[in-house]
Amino acid sequence: MTAVPIEDYALLGDLQTAALVNRSGAVDWLCLPRFDSPACFAALLGGPGAGTWQLAPVSGEAATRRYYRDDSLILHTEWDTPSGSVRVIDFMPPRGVAADMVRIVEGVRGRVPMRMSLRLRFDYGSVVPWVRRRGEELAAIAGPDAVWLRTPVATSGKDLSTVAEFDVVAGQRVPFVLTYQLSHLPRPDPVDPERALADTERFWSRWIAHCDYDGRWQPEVRRSLMLLKALTYQPTGGILAAATTSLPEQLGGARNWDYRYCWLRDATFTLQALLGTGFVEEARAWREWLVRAVAGDPSKLQIMYGLDGRRRLPETTLPWLPGYEGSAPVRVGNAAAGQLQLDVWGEVLDGLHLARESGLHSEHTAWDVQRALLDYLEGHWDQPDKSLWEMRGDPQQYVHSKVMVWVGFDRAVRTVERHGLPGPRDRWARVRDEIHAEVCAKGFDAQRNTFTQTYGGRALDSALLLLPRVGFLPYDDPRVIGTVEAVQKDLGHDGLLLRYRPERSDDGLSGEEGVFLACSFWLADALAGIGRVDEAEDLFERLLGLRNDVGLLAEEYDPAAGRHVGNTPQAFSLVGLINTARQLSGHHNTTTAAAHPGRAGR
Repeated sequence: MTAVPIEDYALLGDLQTAALVNRSGAVDWLCLPRFDSPACFAALLGGPGAGTWQLAPVSGEAATRRYYRDDSLILHTEWDTPSGSVRVIDFMPPRGVAADMVRIVEGVRGRVPMRMSLRLRFDYGSVVPWVRRRGEELAAIAGPDAVWLRTPVATSGKDLSTVAEFDVVAGQRVPFVLTYQLSHLPRPDPVDPERALADTERFWSRWIAHCDYDGRWQPEVRRSLMLLKALTYQPTGGILAAATTSLPEQLGGARNWDYRYCWLRDATFTLQALLGTGFVEEARAWREWLVRAVAGDPSKLQIMYGLDGRRRLPETTLPWLPGYEGSAPVRVGNAAAGQLQLDVWGEVLDGLHLARESGLHSEHTAWDVQRALLDYLEGHWDQPDKSLWEMRGDPQQYVHSKVMVWVGFDRAVRTVERHGLPGPRDRWARVRDEIHAEVCAKGFDAQRNTFTQTYGGRALDSALLLLPRVGFLPYDDPRVIGTVEAVQKDLGHDGLLLRYRPERSDDGLSGEEGVFLACSFWLADALAGIGRVDEAEDLFERLLGLRNDVGLLAEEYDPAAGRHVGNTPQAFSLVGLINTARQLSGHHNTTTAAAHPGRAGR
């Protein structure tokens, strides 16, 4: 199957779900009613037969240009054709009673013949709904799902799709409103498309007005913040890793995962990005989601949770979908949720510490949760684990995992000292110091002057770049400088950075993957930290150039193919962009700097 390049997609969203629209005016991915619900448009993973909604000129020209309207997620796609010019305005208004997607065809010049093709397929392309028409409205129903399409354009059925052809002239606006509701509930009133457009523009304009970043890369940071906001599940405050599942890390390979969940390790990075740019309420909502999600038995802590904090994320495959460019299997759910990854305890403790240092006051519950996590960690920190990269091979003693455990105890000691909260400060300090000494003795290769991926191992890991960032050692320590240089040399690929080299690390999977964009941002941070600022800025500018025309970044990039790979848009990549821009532009946040004393260049 020849697929639309991942970088050809733009994102629409209403803070509860998201749609991907390609340059041809086709919506190829939309899950309703939530991010993690089954898709009703799944052409992204199965071709047009799995569901798509296209609105474009009949003549079939590629779009001439597209862009988001000002600071919003209102997408304009424009075509210049021999007979005239036309614009399609796509958006999802803030969620009301039901989920809506609005498309408005606007004539700009001359007369343009247009074609609309709607192919609804519920449950990831496997279910063809029953469709009936009443006046200007179509209703499509199957099982628990119901969708209504309202438009003044006459439509007809063809090959199990709904199609329409119409002309649009300069100054004319033709609306299409798609509304979803559970099939057993009453049909919701359709939104007024023009009023919904004004409401959507007002929402995004008011939201981005809170941004106080005034550094050198304002447009890039503001767009990344809006995309990060679009990945927020508003009812709970959870932020998912990406809007998609099973976009491959290697084209045609099997490294395909479902990222429509919330990863705990993203907590600190995300809080840094939000607090450092003025979005305190979003940071508070994310912190509260974090506290709720991890509450309970600390031995049952997971690396990821559902949007509402649910724990069970069973992994299954969808054999009827061939996958993006034949990259099978297509997975729903994520078995890595059950892995032991000790760094997650440290990330949670670090995130809650950062929130406290930032003045995000909370109930005493947050400290109670932290103490319970520390109690568990004290008795289990020396166990082997699967690392932050969710290795599917045998557990090992990963250096980054141990460093993040050190972070957890370090932040606990600081909390007792700075805030006077109750806890065994001296005992925690002894554990912290023991971990530090062990990592420096067992996780450092003196001959090569670099920390290693695992105790006594030879392989390197881009996560080692985070050691100075979390304060484990200062940037001017020769061991840190040696590690940065070794990681850059060993994991560098066309000037960017791999997570690790699969052939040297037991990740339990076949195949390769692209360069990991978040790690490449970490490299820019590390280079700046050790004084190579010009090189850091050059790398950052190159990473900015990898964004697509509307600012999206996927998880990874394939330098050989010149394409995005992995799920998109990726929160980890967007957060990396925001935090690196803040560091390189000198936008100083004293709270964040205090929480991470080892960070330089701020």
